[in-house]
Amino acid sequence: MKFTPTEIETLSEEFEKSSPQEIVTWAVENFCPDLAMSSSFQSQSMPLLHITRQIHPKIRVFFLDTGMHFWDTLIFRERLEEIWQLNIVDLYPDASWRTFLRHFGQDLPETDPDLCCYIRKVQPMQKAMEGLSAWITGIRRDQTENRARTKILKYTRDGLLRIAPLLNWTGEQITNYIAENDLPRHPLPAELYPSIGCKPCTRPIQPGENTRAGRWSGRNKTECGLHTEMFNKNRLTDEDFKLR
Repeated sequence: MKFTPTEIETLSEEFEKSSPQEIVTWAVENFCPDLAMSSSFQSQSMPLLHITRQIHPKIRVFFLDTGMHFWDTLIFRERLEEIWQLNIVDLYPDASWRTFLRHFGQDLPETDPDLCCYIRKVQPMQKAMEGLSAWITGIRRDQTENRARTKILKYTRDGLLRIAPLLNWTGEQITNYIAENDLPRHPLPAELYPSIGCKPCTRPIQPGENTRAGRWSGRNKTECGLHTEMFNKNRLTDEDFKLR
């Protein structure tokens, strides 16, 4: 079902008072089968996976296999697929980058993390979203400055609707939901790795630091590009890859 931008803006405002379950139910009723969700399979991903699975057990779950994950993340992903019977679709960098990554891939997180994220995350997700109408994601306003300004419903590239059911949840609500429902937890210590990305770009946080302080530490970078304007671009310039 196609909604006008005005209708989406109105619905987004109304959903500010809705539960994640209500938002996911609306998404399933209006966009299946052209609906998918994405997950990074860290502990903070568990509530949305749990909620969505209860409403639509066979929804496609996109996982970006960057080739640089912690082994713990990959093992956790395998475990969840088995015990929850998830319909996981692994996404990989486009084959056109194979030679480039073979020569420069290991150094890319350090030399140009934006290009690294584009190759390993943004472009594969763009390709996976072709033909879909809507995408459920677990971003929250309390995670980054960029996400603090976003909306529950937002049109992105080519009329794709991004749906963020947990946008208003806090880290405390995530923790409480995991405990109340006895959900599986990522094996890396939660107090040291509250936010887990690729291994070269994730470090343990120190006491008092923001939960995402361990991501791209020392860089003026807080997003991989999936939730910025980079995701809306088909052709990128050198400007897009300047370290921010």
